[in-house]
Amino acid sequence: MTAISAPPAPAWPPDYVAELMTRQHRLRRLKADVRLRMGLIERYRDDPAGWIAHWAVTYDPRNAASDAPTVMPFVPFPRQVEMIAFLQASVDEQQSGLIEKARDMGATWLACAFSVWLWLYRPGAAIGWGSRKEQLVDKIGDPDSIFEKMRILIRHLPRLMLPAGFDPRDDMPSMKIINRATGATITGECGDNIGRGGRKLIYFKDESAHYERPEKIEAALADTTNVQIDISSVNGPGNVFHRRRESGVEWAPGAALATDRVNVFVMDWRDHPAKDAAWYAGRRAKAAADGLLHIFAQEVDRNYTAAVEGIIIPGDWVASAIDAHVMLGFDDEGAWRAALDPADEGGDRHALAIAKGSIVHSVDDWGEGDVGKATRLAVDRLRGRTVALQYDSIGVGAGVKAEANRLRDEVDADGQALLPAGITFRPWNAGAAPLRPREHVVPGDGETPINGDFYANLKAQAWWQLRLRFERTHKAVTTGQVYDPADLISLPRGMPGLASLRKELSQATRAVNGALKLVVDKKPDGTRSPNKADALVMAFWPAEDAVASAGFLELVRAANAVDP
Repeated sequence: MTAISAPPAPAWPPDYVAELMTRQHRLRRLKADVRLRMGLIERYRDDPAGWIAHWAVTYDPRNAASDAPTVMPFVPFPRQVEMIAFLQASVDEQQSGLIEKARDMGATWLACAFSVWLWLYRPGAAIGWGSRKEQLVDKIGDPDSIFEKMRILIRHLPRLMLPAGFDPRDDMPSMKIINRATGATITGECGDNIGRGGRKLIYFKDESAHYERPEKIEAALADTTNVQIDISSVNGPGNVFHRRRESGVEWAPGAALATDRVNVFVMDWRDHPAKDAAWYAGRRAKAAADGLLHIFAQEVDRNYTAAVEGIIIPGDWVASAIDAHVMLGFDDEGAWRAALDPADEGGDRHALAIAKGSIVHSVDDWGEGDVGKATRLAVDRLRGRTVALQYDSIGVGAGVKAEANRLRDEVDADGQALLPAGITFRPWNAGAAPLRPREHVVPGDGETPINGDFYANLKAQAWWQLRLRFERTHKAVTTGQVYDPADLISLPRGMPGLASLRKELSQATRAVNGALKLVVDKKPDGTRSPNKADALVMAFWPAEDAVASAGFLELVRAANAVDP
């Protein structure tokens, strides 16, 4: 069982003077009592959190502007203690992990301290560290580099804890730290050479979302270690770090690690005891004033799409829609909405969105079963409701229609149709012409372009209309502007899968085609298809059956041959 010990003092910041006095008292006792020393050292072999809390230090040059010391005792706060447990479990269970962090959470310092603990207490352990540039891995004398952090940790340890015969001049050269007594080593690599230096017990990749050629590194590390730990702030969607994080599973303290997917540990800014709502508001306001709000959202909010240009539905608009019906005081009055986005191929997933009025009730996705089974599941979920189930009719969508026809035509033992009364199916063709092509994009606003000139297809129109719902909701929540609730959208806070839906909604970007019409890119490089978001888009933009027919646009053009 992974040990979790040494919780921090309840107050923050800690009383560093009192902590130093406690450490001095502990050291005097250890020097005076051999049995106590041997017992405590034996305990540290299985308790990295206790060892770090008792002996590790950290360095903060910002303190040079105050009376506080630049080198201070490392007093881990609760989430940092859980991160230590995560790293220990990863080593013990030989599973890889990923640490997604907000800036300034101490994750790299903590991983350095854990590495030194392994170096001291795991004989023969080989620990690897890599980053994108050599000066980030090791620049002697520069505490911003990884290895200088570990040298600071080792230099401030009591001599009685150091390996027999340890000589800091010979045993801590550039990119290497050696324990000659046990054969343990810590070595560093950079750039495309990461993973080339031989097998490792554990390999840390610092700021791995920022590597230039991450695929080459992944190939090299595959045969180097069983335990790869990616530590990084976020750097946009589609890179290897983002894909690993999206396919992973978040680890819960005390739980066994997953064996079929990467294990994810999140360090949110809210986990830091020194950071509260006032801190967040102040930092955000300054970022906005400096024109750097997108950087703030990426570095502090861990928003993968914050720095991506052309996002159709910004993340802060989606955030404003969470429980908007509660904040704005409206209910789900209106008709039921539903849409099924059947899985296409490969790792694609089925998705079903259900809403009533302007309130989303559920958006689920699943990977099991063919299109027919997905159709039956959607019908079961909608049983008892009067609703037109829209479905993506292109490609595998033909299977939805076939299954719907079978359910309509076949009967059960009581002679009742297998398709419940009230449920109808409506094909939705993303590539079809936009609805109402002669109307303006904003109804009643003659200054806006007409739909037929603005949108390349129905998909672009539907995504943009959902964008307008989120924009109105954001303004209503943040500025008090009044809108008809029928034009808004609300995502209940307790809705399962809300976190992944939020990411998918802010994944699609906009561009223009050769005819200068709006098109949607749902899958920026390296990202997965946003099936849940697609289903929600369809649910909130009903398409007449005629839209799916090839000749619809021509009919509309003929009917509107004379401009109104």
